[in-house]
Amino acid sequence: MSISKVEQSYDRMSELKLFDDTKAGVKGLVDSGIAKGGKCETNFTFLVVDLQGIDEDPIKHKEIVDKVRDASETWGFFQVVNHGIPTSVINKMLQGTRQFFEQDNKVKKQYYTRDIGRKVFYNSNIDLYRPSVPTASWKDAFFCFITPNPPGPQEFPTPCWEILMDYSKDVTKLGFSLLELLNEGFGLVVI
Repeated sequence: MSISKVEQSYDRMSELKLFDDTKAGVKGLVDSGIAKGGKCETNFTFLVVDLQGIDEDPIKHKEIVDKVRDASETWGFFQVVNHGIPTSVINKMLQGTRQFFEQDNKVKKQYYTRDIGRKVFYNSNIDLYRPSVPTASWKDAFFCFITPNPPGPQEFPTPCWEILMDYSKDVTKLGFSLLELLNEGFGLVVI
């Protein structure tokens, strides 16, 4: 059979739907024995902004403000280190996330959806059905919209609820700090 005939008989949408209907995600593929996948060897370098000492020294503060402004203007993003989120909170968040994905698929399925109107959900390949995206982004992702109105505890997966609330408080605090640095860097006055 020639390649063109194979391509003509391949129904990508039907294959995608079969995968999606399992609600098992990429972890389900791995659990079923699929052990090989493509490997991406791309290396990225990100500008790193170290927030250490930002409130202790006015000169250091100005340097950090300038770095945040420059990174935002030049790249549009940057990595932040020494941001004040305790390592213990980050580790518990990673542990809770792992515990969610390690649960039995019957438990996880109740959270699997493509309805982005839900506050707590997971799915695989968020852009799976978008025809403009010719390949799937092979990852499972857990989404949780905490602000401005957090979901109730009963809406969260058991392994994640408590740590998500703690983590979101720290991330929100960091977000406000970064917005203040951006405002200062661009000379904006907040009234």
